[in-house]
Amino acid sequence: MLTNASQVILRNAEFIENQDVLILNHEADTLAAELVTSAASVTSLALDFNHYLLLSQKQQKGLSSHFGHELPTTDADKRFDVAIIYFPKAKPLAPYLFNLAAKHLKQGGHLIVVGENKGGVKSLAKLLPEYFSPPSKRDNARHCLLFVSELIAQAPAFDLNNWLSRYSLSTPQGEITICNLVGVFSEKRLDQGTELLLSHLPTLEKRVLDFGCGAGVISAALLKANPSLSVECIDINAMALKACELTLAANGMQAKVYPSDGFNQISGQFNGIIANPPFHDGLAATTQIAKDFVKSSASSLAKGGVWQIVANRNLPYADTIAAEFGQVNVPAENNKYKLYLFNK
Repeated sequence: MLTNASQVILRNAEFIENQDVLILNHEADTLAAELVTSAASVTSLALDFNHYLLLSQKQQKGLSSHFGHELPTTDADKRFDVAIIYFPKAKPLAPYLFNLAAKHLKQGGHLIVVGENKGGVKSLAKLLPEYFSPPSKRDNARHCLLFVSELIAQAPAFDLNNWLSRYSLSTPQGEITICNLVGVFSEKRLDQGTELLLSHLPTLEKRVLDFGCGAGVISAALLKANPSLSVECIDINAMALKACELTLAANGMQAKVYPSDGFNQISGQFNGIIANPPFHDGLAATTQIAKDFVKSSASSLAKGGVWQIVANRNLPYADTIAAEFGQVNVPAENNKYKLYLFNK
């Protein structure tokens, strides 16, 4: 099943016929595989690991799919006739994607931008840099808009440092340097949930998992408190994973940073699982993800291990934790968050 945005792209397939096509920030479907039949070749870059995994099941001749913040070095010098961008939910990420598309487009190549009407794509004319021609609206269907532009001038060299913010952050464990990339949540100060978590850290040792690591705030604080920890940082967001790597490097720290769909890409058991999970609302899908996280945590926690998370107090964690762990401990809370702790 194609998303609405992908259906609109398919309605305009004439733009990609016999062309070498690059797709950036694609959604959770297999449009790239379908376009192979009409395009000369299709290369895709997913910034969401789940989206990459879905498409990777459709590998075939003419299709090259990747996950990351940019194309791998093997494709770094490739140039394409057409670049398709799915307008990002995180609007600050859009200029990054435009610059990345320009890096890989041939001069005169077409840029196609598609997005939901309510998702910010209507502001494309104000956001698109001058090295692209003014965007022309070519379709309006499935509650989405599709624009076409052309690369008309030499774009600035793509440099990740142009999309990086670096700042010092005070934590209960001491000062740490955070390196954050566009599109990754960051307030340049500790959010209430993370502050509650770090202010009540249990004693940790050996192998520790930071689930949903983001820009690496929790991992850096853990290693600041105990440099001997073997920390593993997982996330599904490519920009977050790269930011986490940069944060660790800036603080002279080392950890294993890798993408994982829930617990599916991890192996073995952990002596500690620490998280400020990225579940912020009460939607049914989000609640199910939270329940799956607790269930997987229970089987991945070693004997004598410590499991501690902070979560919005409105999320129904208590019953799930009680069902999986047999007890619920709330060592601290505030008006918005609760801290949940389990010692196995």
